[in-house]
Amino acid sequence: MNTRALLAALLVIVSSMLGWVLPSGLTIVLAENMKTDEASPVADGTPTVLPRPDFRFPGSVGRTFLDSDPAQFPQPVQAPKGAPNVVLILLDDAGFGQFSTFGGGVPSPTMDNLAAQGLRFNRFHTTALCSPTRAALITGRNHHSVATAGIQEMATGYEGYTGIIPRSTGTIGEVLRQNGYMTAWIGKNHNTPAWEVSAAGPFDRWVNGLGFDYFYGFNAGDMNHWNPVLYENRDLVPASADPNYHLTSDIADHAVAWVRKVKSIAPDRPFFLYVAPGATHSPHQAPKEWIDKFKGKFDMGWDTYREETFARQKKLGVIPANAKLTTRSAGLPAWASLNADQKRLYARMMEVFAGYGAHVDHHMGRLIEAVQQLPGAQDTVFIYIAGDNGSSAEGGIEGSINENLFFNGFPEKWEENLKVIDELGGPKHFNHFPSAWAHAMDTPFQWTKQVASHFGGTRNPMIVSWPSRIKDGGGLRDQFLHVIDIVPTLYEIIGITSPMVLNGVEQKSIEGISFAYTLEDAKAKDRRTTQYFELGANRGIYHDGWMASATSFAPWQPNRTGFDPDKQRWELYNIDQDFTQADDLASVNPQKLRELQDLWWVEAAKHNVLPLDWRGVERLNAELMGRPDPGGNRKSYTYYPGQVGLPNDAAPRLLNKSWTVTADLEVPEAGVEGMVVTHGGLVGGYGLYVRDGKPAFVYNYLSLDRTMIASQKPLPHGKVQLKIDFDYKGRAGERGEPAFVTMSVNGTKVAEGQLPKTIPNQISLGEGLDIGEDVGSPVDFSYKLPFAFTGKIEKVTVELK
Repeated sequence: MNTRALLAALLVIVSSMLGWVLPSGLTIVLAENMKTDEASPVADGTPTVLPRPDFRFPGSVGRTFLDSDPAQFPQPVQAPKGAPNVVLILLDDAGFGQFSTFGGGVPSPTMDNLAAQGLRFNRFHTTALCSPTRAALITGRNHHSVATAGIQEMATGYEGYTGIIPRSTGTIGEVLRQNGYMTAWIGKNHNTPAWEVSAAGPFDRWVNGLGFDYFYGFNAGDMNHWNPVLYENRDLVPASADPNYHLTSDIADHAVAWVRKVKSIAPDRPFFLYVAPGATHSPHQAPKEWIDKFKGKFDMGWDTYREETFARQKKLGVIPANAKLTTRSAGLPAWASLNADQKRLYARMMEVFAGYGAHVDHHMGRLIEAVQQLPGAQDTVFIYIAGDNGSSAEGGIEGSINENLFFNGFPEKWEENLKVIDELGGPKHFNHFPSAWAHAMDTPFQWTKQVASHFGGTRNPMIVSWPSRIKDGGGLRDQFLHVIDIVPTLYEIIGITSPMVLNGVEQKSIEGISFAYTLEDAKAKDRRTTQYFELGANRGIYHDGWMASATSFAPWQPNRTGFDPDKQRWELYNIDQDFTQADDLASVNPQKLRELQDLWWVEAAKHNVLPLDWRGVERLNAELMGRPDPGGNRKSYTYYPGQVGLPNDAAPRLLNKSWTVTADLEVPEAGVEGMVVTHGGLVGGYGLYVRDGKPAFVYNYLSLDRTMIASQKPLPHGKVQLKIDFDYKGRAGERGEPAFVTMSVNGTKVAEGQLPKTIPNQISLGEGLDIGEDVGSPVDFSYKLPFAFTGKIEKVTVELK
């Protein structure tokens, strides 16, 4: 409280004690003087405490408006003078050697054009996995510091692993919003706790709650691009009726529409637009005409692709002339070792992936072109990051047509996948290319996504364009950067002071370092001297030009046991001289290695990395991990029509136990058809529906087998109780064991059948429970979406046993 306010307060207290009655006008003046400012801006910056204090009328107030100063409305917060617009694009699961701008075989004219106008960064790093990179990107802190050590669906109860971004690490969206920006997030959100992504909320950790005025996209790690489950802000988006619908073009359409709309309404306000397409994460799905452009272009195989890409990278200058091509990572087959059918299948899988990648770059080009046509385009910062981690090896050694098999711990066989080669990229499969193609996409480095110890998992291309500021068009920057550096860079160039208190919560310090100093000086000395890496016990530490690296498990191994971190093999690289981590110096310089190993433990303790956790698919089982359940510990759940899109982690946890589903229906005389209840979709789940008047239950065992148990008689008219009894035959602790299913109508058994295997860990990907229709992808292909129930559903009850 300032001196004036203190004196005013003392006079009021003394007058009260002595019984004085002060004149009303004097009382008003004293009250005004007792008001204090809650926050004030620092010199040449924005307030360190947000939000700003409530409005204080600056004039004199009398007893009526007649003897008061003229009214003055509180004015909207203004962004710092000259604050630029910002478009931040983050692609998914893309490698350093994937797109043509950095020497890859997938054409990327949008990146090419942006790079010609701006700068390419060839030593920019991510965390090796999506949720962690995205949490670090929007907060400016390391992923364990913001409790995002892994994806949301693998959260555990340790401080750095909960998947709950702390309120003490506010997002750039929230800070910019409170400093005059219009903010939007369009595309993938994988930063909301999985158990909170339902209509029951809470919503403070949904995108809008994280500081973004507008959201359009999906709340999951991956999404079916033909039949997605989408939200606009907090509302489920109805499925598109467009037969040519594709998620990537939809995301671009909404991004263009939003930026045009808000700039038309408020042309003087800057915007922050964060666009996160689902591509090129699995499923690799693209329009056929885009896939067909690449027919025959990858018949040379992954080994030759790496060599050709490496040569192009040197020619482009995105890697040093003395760089070495690393050897094929351990466990990956040589292309020459494959038979003709394997080569044909795997080449086609790569053609699908290339079409998918070229398609997303094209649509990001539409967005950039639209922004460039708006007033103020010269003062717009574009940041285009090709990948939140390296390319994904989660398709396994033989490739995949259902990535959910990987998440349940099962490998696939190429012989089976070959049977559907002509359907790859279409709506029937959640396909993913083999691990060796991922390694090729990460040329010239070792390893892939998940492997945080090596640059194949963490080094991603970044392009920055700012026409009014960057004059070195087509330039290259080689300073060592990390994804946590994006936020402080934007704060600096916008003129934002990182708040010390945000929404009443004291903030952790920003851990990133601004790289604004590089924009005008290609030879500027690195300001980042140290950076730790960790994901699933894959560990790395960078310090003063050296890198120590230790792998835990190959990323295509879903089952991870028998590991001892004290026996982990460490490697050592002088990356100032060895750009690609090709020459291991651990045996040559053990003292330097020991120094970096010790430093890793220091950084780990500082940033909530401990305890190390290398477990694989079992962490996907929410019940096994003890993650919160919106339903609590109850065993009975009752749902009503209109309940659709209920996410896995908010739905009844049916795996590895017995359960019943009871539907109370009203069947009209004209007959009935449609979905009664379904959980999951294309990659796994079940459905209870009526077709031609007859009830049917289908169990989709990870797309490997779809068991149908159906009645031969139609449902009677009137009130009907339709029941499924799922009798799990495994004992407590056993996962994926057989089950016996009985269907009854009004208490009479009408069908039964055996399930030889059941889903052990993850029932589906990005899809949950629906009542009365099927939102998302179909659980089988015998009906057409949305397959709405034509009778009346009173309620559906799920009982867990």
